[in-house]
Amino acid sequence: MQMSLMEIVPIVRELPPLDRLRLIHILVEDLAQAPLENISPLEPYKVYELYTPYDSFGVADPLMELLHTSETHPQ
Repeated sequence: MQMSLMEIVPIVRELPPLDRLRLIHILVEDLAQAPLENISPLEPYKVYELYTPYDSFGVADPLMELLHTSETHPQ
């Protein structure tokens, strides 16, 4: 009989802390033996946006003002 995650979570939360840690250990060991392609949350050939501070001109000035304000007026 297979159970869904929504059925398992309440049962796991009722376990004593030591048993929950043992369960985590068991799951980590199982995942370590699983092929990596089976656990990747990324989809092949899908484009994922990665936001960086590059080309974000004008952001540094307000941050520097905030830094100087916090240095001169500590709370």
